[in-house]
Amino acid sequence: MIEVRNIETAPGLVFDVSVAGPEDGEMVLMLHGFVVSRHYWNAQVEALAAAGYRAVAPNQRGYAAGARPDTNDFEQYRMERLIKDAFDIVDRVGKPGQRFHLVGHDWGGSLSWEMADQQPERIISLSMLSRPHPQSFLRAMALPDGVQAKLSGHHTAFLDPAAGDRLMADNAKWMRDRLTRNGVPPHKIEEHMGVLGNRPALEAALAWYRARGVHQPVGPTKVPTLFIWGDADDTVGRVAAEGTAEFIDAPYTFIHLPGVGHYAADQVPDKVNAALLAHMAKYPA
Repeated sequence: MIEVRNIETAPGLVFDVSVAGPEDGEMVLMLHGFVVSRHYWNAQVEALAAAGYRAVAPNQRGYAAGARPDTNDFEQYRMERLIKDAFDIVDRVGKPGQRFHLVGHDWGGSLSWEMADQQPERIISLSMLSRPHPQSFLRAMALPDGVQAKLSGHHTAFLDPAAGDRLMADNAKWMRDRLTRNGVPPHKIEEHMGVLGNRPALEAALAWYRARGVHQPVGPTKVPTLFIWGDADDTVGRVAAEGTAEFIDAPYTFIHLPGVGHYAADQVPDKVNAALLAHMAKYPA
């Protein structure tokens, strides 16, 4: 059974976090992406807990109402702060400095690649959904065919100060339609809109894009890695996905899901559960 805990990592930063599984189980931190929330991982939290893991899935900075700094202060939404949040949540739920399995999707995947690059000694295994290795992504973005650049066009569109108006119009139609096109069931859409379907939360989510800036290159990943990609993903093309293998300096598994969109954990939870459990079982702490 999933418990929702309020985890304070610093004054003004209280995260609502889904937690399940035995306290002495190997921890699994799961980081969601854009247009979704901690509920994205509900099926995985339950499956991992049943297998003996300590599963932890927070609403991240800005998505959590208790951890929502001024959305006009982009310094509060820089990548280094988001990464610190993630490590701090692990330290509060578990023990300071403990090792853990890391699972990321979309923006949560971007954080996860950098976390594994910065502190590989803390990551037991890495599992990625719909977010290629940053070097593979950048290489695909630069190709003259323009395929990945077109798929990633929303990154620029979200910098527009009026983007929130467009996304919230007609009962958040843009967000609802995007989730529907990617095969997310209606009841899951409502869970995510319960978190993100209000203007303060949406502006905080958009602040992640607006605060992105330029970061140091991420080197080859040195922890065992699983990458799950659906070929109906509306933001990640085949070249970026398949090219990720070249940037993994560790055991690597690539799973291609035909017909699956950007939100695989919501669309095909059983397949994602099986892949995660098989991957993590290979690499006990």
